[in-house]
Amino acid sequence: MSKIIYIADDEANIRELLHSFLKKEGYDVHSFSNGDELLKAFEQQEPDLVILDVMMPGTDGFVVCSTIRNQCDVPIILLTARGSDADYITGFTLGADDYFTKPFSAIKLTMRVKALFKRLDKYRADAPSEDISFADIAMNPKQKTAFCNQQEIKFTNTEYAVLLYLLQNQNKAVSREELLNEIWGYDQAVETRVTDDIVKRIRKKLALAQSRTNIETLWGFGFKLNENNEI
Repeated sequence: MSKIIYIADDEANIRELLHSFLKKEGYDVHSFSNGDELLKAFEQQEPDLVILDVMMPGTDGFVVCSTIRNQCDVPIILLTARGSDADYITGFTLGADDYFTKPFSAIKLTMRVKALFKRLDKYRADAPSEDISFADIAMNPKQKTAFCNQQEIKFTNTEYAVLLYLLQNQNKAVSREELLNEIWGYDQAVETRVTDDIVKRIRKKLALAQSRTNIETLWGFGFKLNENNEI
């Protein structure tokens, strides 16, 4: 069955361009001129991916992103204004999984969508059934669960994939470039701050669960798991 993609953007040329490129890849693409129309369709059927413009008339992309994230963990890609750090930070805070700045290449966005679906499909097919643990965290990839001292922690798809990868590589430091390649399917030329924001969101959820698991930032390189025994 074809993957279903919802696109909301008030610029018709962008909608048509993305619709055309993604349709050629075999996806079932539905385009909407605003966020309200997308949310109505979402109530009837959840897609496999949502692509949202931030600035739209009516309900903007941030509100749509937050509304969707409160219901499920479907991947969300935001289309933001170039150079707008406020858009970028707000989007990731609300639960977006990825972002593209305007103007952008439809070919590159299509490649990123393909990489995202490839990762999710591989993840579902190859996920081990046994728990993977570190300190007080236990993750079961097959069931896609994460627990801290018997308390379940809810993560988005991307958050879960990043934390799982760190647990699977708990005996070494993981570079930002490695995470980009393994989780997002990016090449090293892509800006790496996306990893930092995802890690910040994971840290916040671990802190709320009072976990001893800490994700240490290695300046200029990446991340490594360690255990905080003071908690």
